[in-house]
Amino acid sequence: MIELVSAERCIKCDICVAACPDNVFDAVKNGIPVIARQDDCQTCFLCELFCPVDALYVSPLIDAIENRSEADLAANNVLGSYRREMGWRNAKPYGTAADLSYRMFESGAIVP
Repeated sequence: MIELVSAERCIKCDICVAACPDNVFDAVKNGIPVIARQDDCQTCFLCELFCPVDALYVSPLIDAIENRSEADLAANNVLGSYRREMGWRNAKPYGTAADLSYRMFESGAIVP
């Protein structure tokens, strides 16, 4: 489940709020998102995948961060680790940023 929103790293873009299918976060005007319904988190990792600054930490194992500080998690490079392991970059799976195959639909010649 979502365990941490880093106040130090978060840029207040609210992408995690939009990405979460379970409405776990509440957006805060001019502030970082709040984990408002942690028990509703299904550990899908979408918020962590889409976070552009590795400000989130999701873990299926609560014991993994119990009694550990944000600084410790950052020092051990676990913030955003799922996104990195999955190869996501710029909120896209690795390699898809250069994929232009979607452009075949722009002319209207091919109808999906």
